[in-house]
Amino acid sequence: MTLQQWCRIPFGARSILLGSFFLLAGLMQPVFAAYPDKPIKVLVGYAPGSSTDIIGRIIAQDLSIALKQTVVIENRGGAGGSLAADAVAKSAPDGYTILFAQNGLAINVATNPKLAFNGMKDLIPVVGVTATPHILVVNKEFQAKNVAELVALLKSKPGKLSFASSGIGNSDHMAGELFLAMTGLQAIHVPYKGGSPAATDVLGGQIDFYFAGMPVGLPLYKGDKLRALAVTSKQRFSGAPELPTMIEAGVRAYDMTLWQGVFVPAGTPKEIMSLLSTTILKLLEDPETKARLNKAGVQIAPMNQAQFSELYFSEIARWKQVMEKTNIKLE
Repeated sequence: MTLQQWCRIPFGARSILLGSFFLLAGLMQPVFAAYPDKPIKVLVGYAPGSSTDIIGRIIAQDLSIALKQTVVIENRGGAGGSLAADAVAKSAPDGYTILFAQNGLAINVATNPKLAFNGMKDLIPVVGVTATPHILVVNKEFQAKNVAELVALLKSKPGKLSFASSGIGNSDHMAGELFLAMTGLQAIHVPYKGGSPAATDVLGGQIDFYFAGMPVGLPLYKGDKLRALAVTSKQRFSGAPELPTMIEAGVRAYDMTLWQGVFVPAGTPKEIMSLLSTTILKLLEDPETKARLNKAGVQIAPMNQAQFSELYFSEIARWKQVMEKTNIKLE
């Protein structure tokens, strides 16, 4: 439109056109431009003091500083972390309700057809934070001094010894079930509402062994309160290099890693996911954040959205195969 044509339009009509233009321009502005302009809630599907809660709080605190916005943790334990996952999956996809989860989520998606959400579609992996082995711990007075002795003891008392977990289907539970399935042994599974109470009962002698998460088990081992027999990764853990792997201890091909990361509801704008991913990846390079995570006993494993998505979906496929081959029952 030329200037002369514009001038021929009545003044009132010009005002309406200008108003419409600016309204349309406003609507076209990214809805995420001000993100975050209110507190962000991070749901953790495990009790306070659990491995995932400990790491989630470190990330939330540093994310709050980086984004200059309040980031709060909400513990919503139960059902192997799936209560929190379900709540996030059904929340508004606006970046203000996110999930800090571990591989228990992939295990639940792989093994539980009755989940109230679709773990393949309703949650989007955003960024991976850690990938750390479990640590197999026993009471200081426990009869077995190593994995071979634990295996021998389990063979001599089939179905009599007990092992703990932070909940049915969680990573520590599956670490124990995988051990029993691969050795052909039996033990009683005792689920708790978190890793901390599980470790407490190992410490008190009520439970025989526990594949603890590092943030829970490592301090108790380093503090000489529990005996550690092995770690569950293929390679030795840098935080306790003196401990053998389960493979070195005689359980052939055993490999179990506890990974943790951030998920958002499907439909969350890509720009918000990118901001969260970029910010958290930068935090994982920050010396202070790294020091706090290392002190918590975890192995930092930065994964961008593509890498974390690949891990998540491959873990779902892996656990479907494991369950078919081992006939592990999640009861």
